[in-house]
Amino acid sequence: MGTPGPLAIANKLFLLTLSSLTGREVLTPFPGLGTAAAPAQGGAHLEQCDLLKLSRRQKQLCRREPGLAETLRDAARLGLLECQFQFRQERWNCSLEGRTGLLKRGFKETAFLYAVSSAALTHALARACSAGRMERCTCDDSPGLQSRQAWQWGVCGDNLKYSTKFLNNFLGPKRGSKDLRARADAHNTHVGIKAVKSGLRTTCKCHGVSGSCAVRTCWKQLSPFRETGQVLKLRYDSAVKVSSATNEALGRLELWAPAKARGSAKGLAPRPGDLVYMEDSPSFCRPSKYSPGTAGRVCSREASCSSLCCGRGYDTQSRLVAFSCHCQVQWCCYVECQQCAQQELVYTCKR
Repeated sequence: MGTPGPLAIANKLFLLTLSSLTGREVLTPFPGLGTAAAPAQGGAHLEQCDLLKLSRRQKQLCRREPGLAETLRDAARLGLLECQFQFRQERWNCSLEGRTGLLKRGFKETAFLYAVSSAALTHALARACSAGRMERCTCDDSPGLQSRQAWQWGVCGDNLKYSTKFLNNFLGPKRGSKDLRARADAHNTHVGIKAVKSGLRTTCKCHGVSGSCAVRTCWKQLSPFRETGQVLKLRYDSAVKVSSATNEALGRLELWAPAKARGSAKGLAPRPGDLVYMEDSPSFCRPSKYSPGTAGRVCSREASCSSLCCGRGYDTQSRLVAFSCHCQVQWCCYVECQQCAQQELVYTCKR
């Protein structure tokens, strides 16, 4: 059998992360991950909800929300592709196929997966509302912005308010939330949601004769998810290692960062925007139950080969690459190009 394609891997990521976020067993796969489509109606929608091994309450919410199953699928793809992009030059490159054990540990990488998954769900739900793919929500209800007018002008705001409210209701409290690992997972989940919220912008459009701004329509718009991914990668790079401490006043366990981790004289609780982890990550250099290793990975000689190849060195190969060149605009109206070729050096980590 061949290597699973990106869409198959995205399906796997969805199964792993959503089941972890909901605290349930691993979900049954969707029939497939194709391109985004219109919401399934009637029996098709109910059938997709029934494929998910959710709690009874979550399944009821799904059945009442036509378009939700497709939105969850979009979120899986969004989170997977962003994770792969942000870690493309790292030893761990968001590879989960056949290595589900990573989600059961308290590594920095696990923290990032929780954050990027919750961020993707939040982002996808808000966008689905504004795109009209969810029946129970519509445009952002900002003051002075009527949905009907927004659709007319094509400025329907992303409904982040509905997205976060629905997501909190859908996920609910995770089972066993009194232990350290569950509290860390919940914290990282909220870091992802918070990262999406921080990217919400107010965008305005002018209407009037000859481009004048006699009337101005404003709406809420989420920043591109790539920016959210960059924020979370920075949080990953500065993640805080935590342990637990008992809050005597509240009588419960709290996350606690040792003094050395925060550069203070005494330990402090992690900040709301910090990703937190509990155990040091493995090197990811060699194949293990957490990673396929880095052998054969393409690297940049100047930027990443030294770290990515873990001191084993790298092989150099030359290949012929074709590209368009000498392009000219022809009358009327197309661009005509020649095909050129050049030698390119490719560096791959040794085994």
